[in-house]
Amino acid sequence: MMMSLGMFVFSLHTLAYQEFQRQTEWRHGTTSRIGTNPARQYLGRGEDSITLPGTLLPELAGTALSLDQLRQMADTGSAWPLVEGTGRVYGLWVIESLSETRSYFFANGAARRIEFNLVLKRVDDGRTDLLGSLTGILGNLLRGLL
Repeated sequence: MMMSLGMFVFSLHTLAYQEFQRQTEWRHGTTSRIGTNPARQYLGRGEDSITLPGTLLPELAGTALSLDQLRQMADTGSAWPLVEGTGRVYGLWVIESLSETRSYFFANGAARRIEFNLVLKRVDDGRTDLLGSLTGILGNLLRGLL
C-alpha cells in the first residue's frame, strides 16, 4: 500500500501515483503605510493541497475502474482521511479534481495508457460530519459494478 484515501487504497494493483506534490500556504494581510514598507499581519494558515500525478497501464498494473471509484467518492462531497503507507496521517481531504488522458488504444477502444492527475484539498476543521460514509460509497460502487 502506497497510501489510502478513505477506503480507497493506492497501490500497483489499483492506481499508483508517480509523484506526491504538496503545497501549503500561509496568509499575511497587509496595510499600506506612508513612507515605509506595508505592515504585515499573520492571519493564519491558508490552503493546503496535494497533487498526485501518475500513469496507469491497465495491461501491466492497475485498473481504469479505480478512476471511477475516485469519481464516485468525489461525487459524495465528503472528506476522507488520507494515510500514507508508512502510517503518517495527513488529515481530512476532499477530492477537488481528477483529470485523465487516454492514449495508445487497442482495437476495441480500450486505452493502453492512462495518465491521471488527482488534486486533493485539506478540510481539517474538526467537523466529523464531512467524513465519507463507508456504507454509502460501497453501496454505490457495488451498484456500478452490477
